[in-house]
Amino acid sequence: MKIGIVGFQGSGKSSLFQLMTGLEPDPAKVQSGQVGSAIVPDERFRRLVELYRPRKQTPARIELFDTPGLDRSAQARNAQRLGIIRESAALVQVVGQFAGVDPLADVQAFQEELVLADLQIVTRRIERLEKDVSKPRPDREQLAKELEALKPLAELLESGRTLQDIPFTEDQQAATRSFSLLTRKQRLIVLNTSDSAGKPQAVQDIEALGLPVVCGPIGLELELQRLPDEEREEFAEAMGVTESCRERVLRAIFEITDLITFYTCDEKEVRAWLIKRGSTALEAADTIHSDLARGFIRAEVMSVDDLLRLGSEREVKAAGLQHVEGRDYIVQDGDEIVVRFNV
Repeated sequence: MKIGIVGFQGSGKSSLFQLMTGLEPDPAKVQSGQVGSAIVPDERFRRLVELYRPRKQTPARIELFDTPGLDRSAQARNAQRLGIIRESAALVQVVGQFAGVDPLADVQAFQEELVLADLQIVTRRIERLEKDVSKPRPDREQLAKELEALKPLAELLESGRTLQDIPFTEDQQAATRSFSLLTRKQRLIVLNTSDSAGKPQAVQDIEALGLPVVCGPIGLELELQRLPDEEREEFAEAMGVTESCRERVLRAIFEITDLITFYTCDEKEVRAWLIKRGSTALEAADTIHSDLARGFIRAEVMSVDDLLRLGSEREVKAAGLQHVEGRDYIVQDGDEIVVRFNV
């Protein structure tokens, strides 16, 4: 899952990417975008590493995509950049809260860009379908069905609405599967502020649009990140930075994407895995390796909370807290899973 960091030029978008990933923005990738990953802070993982003392430890990572910034003054240049943004599973829009910048107007202007881009792709398909259904061809009935599925979506986009909370029919899902519609993607707003709080009215105005908001002084936190550990905490307290923007953004990404964490643990490796909430044991097995899913027999599951509380797998089993599950078991956040398989 690739999370797109998006926004207008000059918003601090690439600074957030650097804060999250530790990578310096690459000027050579301004037009194509830059990919990096952020380690997910996880106290359970840290304690599991202490418990097992494995030879290898692999924390969960979220892939981040610093997309090309949109140009406020030249909308025609944005089409290709919006095409690149479509690669993202969810969008984190950075909005500068600086002198002379209206954060709400920036959020609305960016949303208008997304709506227009989706409208163009849906409209082009409708125009093609209208031509095709007027001809005597064997798939005419199927094409007419697709056309009827797309027309209501075009009407909504023409009215300026996003498709975020619109329940799609099966036909609409099938018709738009290849489009990667921008206004269907979950969006998080990060207000790039001069302090950790931001202006309450700006936050309220944006939240009224149905969008979650995280505030943080991205530039200041980048400077703090460069300081030695012994100085960082003192300066952060002096500047009023009580909690890292990086960690708050990561938590918010988990919320908008509905991700949970499960674990695999032994003396060789402790590893944290990310998976969509509601995923099955079979899907978790496939996340680890396709062979495990292909030869899936059962999943042996225990809660990491029980494991850390009791101190060993043996104690968890003795307490009757390990359970054996089939392929349809719904994985819970914090599960430790052993997949038994045969290929």
